[in-house]
Amino acid sequence: MENLDIAKAAAEALENKKGEDVKILDIRELSDFADYFVLATGNNRNQIDAMEEAVGETLNKIGANHRNTEGNRDSNWILMDYGDVIIHIFDKESRSFYDLERIWR
Repeated sequence: MENLDIAKAAAEALENKKGEDVKILDIRELSDFADYFVLATGNNRNQIDAMEEAVGETLNKIGANHRNTEGNRDSNWILMDYGDVIIHIFDKESRSFYDLERIWR
């Protein structure tokens, strides 16, 4: 399975849970630790949890190798590590504060 396919599957799972501003950033030319970041914003903690669960289920079904997840019930940002694909799920305030799109362009 190609890394872009994993990123697209994650983005689709996030959109299916009404994630906002879902983006795939191609960072292959900028990074040696990952190829793609997938970014999404959730409106509340329950939605963020549902988005995380949907990504996990979707990527498990296609055989993507889940390495680790950072963040918990008290976090405003969930990071899901699938090797060369990193999924970031934020609340609105955290997404704006960290502004990964600006940092990685």
